[in-house]
Amino acid sequence: MFQNPTVPLAPMTPVAVLSAFSYLRAVEAGDTEAATGFAGADPRMPALLVDAAERIIVPVTALCGIDPDPCDDSFALEAVGQVLVATLRGWAQAGPDAVEGIARAVIAFIRQVLTEEECGETVADVLRQMEAVGFGQALDAHPVRPTTA
Repeated sequence: MFQNPTVPLAPMTPVAVLSAFSYLRAVEAGDTEAATGFAGADPRMPALLVDAAERIIVPVTALCGIDPDPCDDSFALEAVGQVLVATLRGWAQAGPDAVEGIARAVIAFIRQVLTEEECGETVADVLRQMEAVGFGQALDAHPVRPTTA
């Protein structure tokens, strides 16, 4: 059985969180112009998306099997999550041309695994929740220091 200990991820910077999730939301909403602008503003966008994806996919797939909602195939879902993140990392090596494919893979994962249709939850809702958590972690790790005049 595949076992991978959960290793805490280093938090992203606040700017990186905002950039990655702004791009994901633009792609999900079909706003090509905004997505192009966000992707062009940061040449590291493929890597930022993989970092954001890892913060979404790994924790969710690792939690499957924990009460109160046990999952019979939790080891398989965790392995799929790990393979997806590894695949996204490979795509990111292709550079800026891979950014839309990475975003669409993350969005598809969110749609299939993280949204709760019976509650009316959408991909956009989940993206906002993940962005808020990521931004909070980023601010905790990279506090804004007051400037002196």
